[in-house]
Amino acid sequence: MSEMAHRLLEKHYRDQVHPYRAFEQRAVALIDGNTRTLLDAGCGRTVPVLRKFLGKVPRLIGVELVEFTDVPPGIETHNADLAKLPLPDASVDLIISRSVFEHLTEPDKVYAEFSRVLRPRGKVLFLTANMWDYGTLVARAIPNRFHARIVKRVEGREEEDTFPTAYKTNTRGDVDALAKASGFKVLEYEYLSQYPNYLLFNGPLFFLGMCYEKLISRVEALKYLRGWVLVTLEKA
Repeated sequence: MSEMAHRLLEKHYRDQVHPYRAFEQRAVALIDGNTRTLLDAGCGRTVPVLRKFLGKVPRLIGVELVEFTDVPPGIETHNADLAKLPLPDASVDLIISRSVFEHLTEPDKVYAEFSRVLRPRGKVLFLTANMWDYGTLVARAIPNRFHARIVKRVEGREEEDTFPTAYKTNTRGDVDALAKASGFKVLEYEYLSQYPNYLLFNGPLFFLGMCYEKLISRVEALKYLRGWVLVTLEKA
């Protein structure tokens, strides 16, 4: 991170709710006395989000393709494809998923599998990249084989934790169609903004990105350009 970008970040974004935090707050709001089982789809090696729900939901389940490390007691884990969950029908109350849906190559199968394992009126909450965000458009133009190196350069994330993107369920039209075909109702589809994290390595570029982000976050007519979408589905 450049020094200029760091100063701008501290000055203009210190009090702004990050989309990750908004996602967690929404998940908490969806939990009630009838929520017995919570599934995190694509939970990460160390189940960072599920840790925050220990003691709040009786059964916590994490599903991930990569090997788990440092998982605390009280969290059940499975290495599995999201389209083939090792769970019985109607056994889950709430499914959450953060920064995963942009990677789904066969989202129709994943939606159908989520519908299978959810109880009636069970819900899915997911946070994913907006197709029309400039970062997403640039990422789509760059072959997947270069993504890991670029992300390591601009974000510092290890290459092994960067996965190919597909962007097949990242527009309102795609979500509506997939939800309808799988027996879901779209309860909420919200556009969220964030600081220009891909530009932290360069101060002047970060400033330009910040001006753009501030504009689209304040002008409702431009909400479709915001970087994230937060979606809530309910099984009919």
